[in-house]
Amino acid sequence: MMPVSLVGRASELAEFDRAWSTVVAGRRAAPTVAVVTGDAGVGKSLLVAAALEALTPRPAVVLAGAARVHSPAPYDWLAAVLSGRDTSDLDLPPDALAWLAQHPTSPRERYTPGALLRLAVRTVRLLVGAGPAVLVVEDLHALDPASLNLIGELATAAELPALLVVATRPAGEAVAPDLAVRALSRLCGVRGVVRQHLGPLRAAEVAELLSQVYPGARPSGRLVSAVWRRTGGNPFALTELLAAHAGHPLEALIRPLPTPAPRQSTRSAGSRRAAESARPALRAGHPVATSGVREAELTGREVEVLGCLVAGMSNKQVAKALGISVRTVTVHVSNLLRKTGAASRTEVALWAVQRRLPVPVPVER
Repeated sequence: MMPVSLVGRASELAEFDRAWSTVVAGRRAAPTVAVVTGDAGVGKSLLVAAALEALTPRPAVVLAGAARVHSPAPYDWLAAVLSGRDTSDLDLPPDALAWLAQHPTSPRERYTPGALLRLAVRTVRLLVGAGPAVLVVEDLHALDPASLNLIGELATAAELPALLVVATRPAGEAVAPDLAVRALSRLCGVRGVVRQHLGPLRAAEVAELLSQVYPGARPSGRLVSAVWRRTGGNPFALTELLAAHAGHPLEALIRPLPTPAPRQSTRSAGSRRAAESARPALRAGHPVATSGVREAELTGREVEVLGCLVAGMSNKQVAKALGISVRTVTVHVSNLLRKTGAASRTEVALWAVQRRLPVPVPVER
């Protein structure tokens, strides 16, 4: 499946390139800030990933983090950055570093909030070094207050050779809307900020996309309008629609997929009675033994995530392969567990393998 979210985003990618050139040239004392907002499904994470992939010269350092899935804790963004990273060479108090990294054995209430903020900024400075670096903040709307404060401090930190990229839903959808408004106001008030808001695709962009996905086909204005209305121009909804109708002709996009006729059963009357008696147990929450994707009512994106789980990918690898955030992957995995009745990632992967489902396995990028 092609990256739907990048259709119609050429000007946004060019803006990222220009912003990076100011960092590389060292024309600013403070970081260059780029803020990308938009509703769920418009492709913020994929746009940021594509922009990073195209940066020239390549960043010496990339620090990326998002809100943690578990209960919120201070400096979630920095904890995600430090996760799995060797920090033994950082000139910082070990107990403070353990606290910022949210190690389970780290001491509590050791430093004042102001001291911790200064240590957090210093940690990022040490990680960036001489740069040039890219700091990626995903899902600003879900970050904890300490992380919001840290991001604001980094945006105006002197002598920090970095491009600070922030992706977020509108402040009204944030966990703490008032805090998100203040954080975004602070970021957007930085001199030279790149401000992008991603909206839905226009009908002409949907037509361009369909022509690429269905080479040789000429989608009619009627079909394009119908697809645009059906998806609202939302790239994620459009991706789901294309994935659900993969292998079907173009016209199938505006009509429901045909439901396969039920196969004649060769079971005995006793077997049928046993199956009927088992159905209440399935509805009561026992593992659901379905025969395929349609019976479990999986979406196109859930099928893609399922393919990644079958391949043994971690949530981080799935996010990278599909161009979505780790938090979004977590939601899809949770939905898969619920819909299939599986108790674990391994069990849901076995569920797919046992049914020989034709799940695609995206290539990790």
